[in-house]
Amino acid sequence: MEQKDFKEHTRVTVTWKDENGKLRPGNFYIYKLFGDSMIVRARDKDGLLRKLPYADVLKIVRKEEVDPEYRFMLPAAILDEKTWKSRTVMQHASSAPNLGKP
Repeated sequence: MEQKDFKEHTRVTVTWKDENGKLRPGNFYIYKLFGDSMIVRARDKDGLLRKLPYADVLKIVRKEEVDPEYRFMLPAAILDEKTWKSRTVMQHASSAPNLGKP
């Protein structure tokens, strides 16, 4: 897969290759696209932020663009490419400012 196959603030269901080379199903929310990878949050299991290389995604099963009022937000510093140079996984709570507040 390539960068043009993905879009920020999209929910995707994919077949991807994990760090051990095993093929896995995955449900992700795409936060940010870089040249060779993207920052995603796992939506169905651990909820971790991951740096997912496009080459590790073998098949896109489903895409769903997220409306602006339902988008998850993260601080810009977390989505900065230099923050991800030396890491592949990060735990961070996200927020959706228009949901759950009176």
